[in-house]
Amino acid sequence: MTRKMSRRDFLKLSGAGLGALAFMPAKGFPFDVLFDELSKPKRLPQFPASAIIGRVVDPDIDLRSRPTNDPNLNSSIAKLGADTLVEWNREVIGNVIGGLNNQRYVETPNGYIYASVLQPTRNVPNTPITQMPAGQNGFWAEVTVPYVELAHEGAVASPWLNDHIAYNFPPRLYYGQVVWIDQVRTSNGFAEYRWNEDANGHGYGYGAYGEFFWGDGAAFKILTDEDVSPISPDVAPDQKRIDVDLDRQTLSCYEGATEVFYCRVSTGIAFDPETGQISDKLATPVGNLLTHWKIISLNMTAGSFQSGYSTPAVPWSTMISGDGIAIHGAFWHNSFGEKRSHGCINVTPENAKWIFRWTTPHVSLAQSEQRL
Repeated sequence: MTRKMSRRDFLKLSGAGLGALAFMPAKGFPFDVLFDELSKPKRLPQFPASAIIGRVVDPDIDLRSRPTNDPNLNSSIAKLGADTLVEWNREVIGNVIGGLNNQRYVETPNGYIYASVLQPTRNVPNTPITQMPAGQNGFWAEVTVPYVELAHEGAVASPWLNDHIAYNFPPRLYYGQVVWIDQVRTSNGFAEYRWNEDANGHGYGYGAYGEFFWGDGAAFKILTDEDVSPISPDVAPDQKRIDVDLDRQTLSCYEGATEVFYCRVSTGIAFDPETGQISDKLATPVGNLLTHWKIISLNMTAGSFQSGYSTPAVPWSTMISGDGIAIHGAFWHNSFGEKRSHGCINVTPENAKWIFRWTTPHVSLAQSEQRL
């Protein structure tokens, strides 16, 4: 039986459209996920021809005639499904009712979409390799297209995949995710890479249980040492400091007294998702916290059915608390400037990568992770 997916349900996974050319409905949605369909090889689809492509991250999102959700204006003109892709023209300041800080809307050729539910992506396809590099048992790669559909191999082990099957939603990787590739094949007429989230520093996911996925090689940029080269390596570690303002939801990196980097963040929510009551249960911890573990990509699965999450390939994690609190990339929302995490400090994948390279200790591609 097919279950209807709510916004809350969709968040557990991560994470219909318009016929107009500016919009690209999620391919095959609704999607009858059968094992034979799961295992079929899948080419990249045709993405919208736009410098920036917005990906709708939640189901049933309003497309509006003006940049406001004011119920008195009745501005909703259509509903967009999760993973609908739109041409991103520009951001505008709107009028958001409901106590949220973010007042930004994205203007598209067909209307306005609230920016917090629209991930900015790009379509940068790659020329894939056709065989594994000599002498290597794998390599790190970054998704550089809005999404890539996956072909499953082996066991169904992860809560993430089980949820996709339960909700009839195709398993995908998204722009900005970083994955470990351990095989290359061309037997289906095009180059495919096998993603293996194994237990050897390559994500600590469900590859150890025999769950693997294949994706179109054109979706993945093979990372090089230059991609992870340290930033400001000549600055002593004790002269580098990160300040996070939990009220303003901002992050600043300092070298001595000089601010060298700034971005908006999403820290821990101020309520209990199980009860809906105000609570600091999932608040980001305060105090002077030290980096103790850095890993290029990590499977984050924890919590209960009501308030848990199962998210593979979370990129560029810099752990700062023994309770699993990290600064990391978030591709499942664009709510930076609002509290919404389970305690971690969410930033865009691009910003997480910069912080990962700037903080110490340096982690090379060969190392994959470093613990202190």
